[in-house]
Amino acid sequence: MIDFSHLRQDFPVLQRRIHGKPLVFLDSAASSQKPTQVLDVMDAVYRTYYANVHRGAYLLSEESTTAYEEARGKVARFINAGSRSEVVFTRGATTALNMVAFGWGMDHLSAGDKIMLTMMEHHANMVPWQLVARRTGAELVYLPMTGDYRLDVDRIPELLDERVKVVSFTGMSNVTGTMPPVAEIAKVARDHGALVVVDAAQLVTHAPVDVQELGADFVAFSGHKMLGPTGIGALWGRPSLLEEMEPFEGGGEMISDVQLNGSTWAPVPHKFEAGTPPIVEAIGLGAAVDYLEKIGMELVRRHEQELTGYALDRLAELPAVRVFGPADLEHRGGVISFALGDVHPHDVATILDQEGIAVRAGHHCAKPLTRALGVPATVRASFQVYNTRQDVDALFAGLRRAEEVFRVD
Repeated sequence: MIDFSHLRQDFPVLQRRIHGKPLVFLDSAASSQKPTQVLDVMDAVYRTYYANVHRGAYLLSEESTTAYEEARGKVARFINAGSRSEVVFTRGATTALNMVAFGWGMDHLSAGDKIMLTMMEHHANMVPWQLVARRTGAELVYLPMTGDYRLDVDRIPELLDERVKVVSFTGMSNVTGTMPPVAEIAKVARDHGALVVVDAAQLVTHAPVDVQELGADFVAFSGHKMLGPTGIGALWGRPSLLEEMEPFEGGGEMISDVQLNGSTWAPVPHKFEAGTPPIVEAIGLGAAVDYLEKIGMELVRRHEQELTGYALDRLAELPAVRVFGPADLEHRGGVISFALGDVHPHDVATILDQEGIAVRAGHHCAKPLTRALGVPATVRASFQVYNTRQDVDALFAGLRRAEEVFRVD
């Protein structure tokens, strides 16, 4: 068993007590906690060299610009991008996915075309395409799940005809933890001439990601799920597509020139970064990348598999618990959604909170998926590098307590 318990000292919030109990934070799929190494870097920017980037002809601006662009380089290295110019900083995965849906979709989709999504998608990778479909007349088709909570890849040849112009899907479900065969799906889709978009908001923090191996055209993710701050994320895109695609927002910083009757755009990636960017947040994301790379993403993945396996074994000791997700650890990440008998997930989460345990209860911004699971909501426990077996044991004890309170047989 990989022991990451020493990492807990890097996360100040984990020293808190909640209702008199040590904090057990199991909601990292929503947003992860931040290590001191990230907090200190961001504090240093604000205290010692903060200034707007790319604009000032003075030292502070030059220092901020250098740190901002170095962070872009770190993100590019983290996902094995061909160059840093392939990485566009965004407000998060949601903005990145909207950027593709509207910046590419509105110019390339029309009535009769199809957009293929899956039943596992977060609303951020569903609603933008619904909006684009409504405006262009394109049709939405959905790849279903199998009985073991995986994507039914055998149905792809049936659904993927010449009318499908884009295939957009998650790299890891934020509800079931399912990790689809991204490279396999991407190859089939691109062989059929479809654009491939991957929502990697969960994937990048749970497993090594190499955009060259994934074979997608666009990959979107957020910083706040990978130990970085909120308000920052990234869109990786193939250079030719980024050059071709229209900017999603207009304004300062993203222009080369502005005339009264039109404008020309700055080079990629800057043409997609209108206005003052999230400077400190981007530098903080770079620090989060440094932190994860120091651990090693292969070890992060192994730790998560071991911890998830242990958690599934412990939950199996509770007959009233029903887990929604693959049993095979090779096909899932550290997200476990479950139900405790007929007890409402919000009630379960409230009892767990009294024990100092933070979990998520609800539809997790994936209403079509929870409906497909036959439940209005689930309880979700999700892991990060700072979680341990002791956290899982605390969850188990908390669920025992919930069984007693609600008299679950």
